[in-house]
Amino acid sequence: MVLDPGAWDVLLCENLYGDLVSDLAAGLVGGLGLAPAGQFGDATGGMALFEPCHGSAPDIAGKDLANPCSLLLSAAMMLDFLGEPKAAGWVRSSVASVVNEGRCTTPDLGGTAGTQAMTEAVADEVERLRVIGSGEPLSRL
Repeated sequence: MVLDPGAWDVLLCENLYGDLVSDLAAGLVGGLGLAPAGQFGDATGGMALFEPCHGSAPDIAGKDLANPCSLLLSAAMMLDFLGEPKAAGWVRSSVASVVNEGRCTTPDLGGTAGTQAMTEAVADEVERLRVIGSGEPLSRL
């Protein structure tokens, strides 16, 4: 998998092995901070759980250090699962835009921003894309 990742399309593993393989695969895309995760239930497609590949990262919880991309990309996977591909696309495009711009990224991506600042940058980009697509601004909570 590491030497030729293109040889693999889908890997189906039980939980323990899936956790190990997903951590290994995350290294191929830039680390755990960029890897979303989805766990799907039975064949009817009625159940799924989405989470950052890195889990809760308890060692940095509450310190404004975590890269939010894994969580945000997991949310995009959830939106796809829920039948909201347009919103999922906005989230994925916004994460890519903020990371590629490099102005507001967390230290693991070479930046100096905290979790909140990077999340807000992505949210602002989602809003910009959404307005372009629909013309109506989202209300802020």
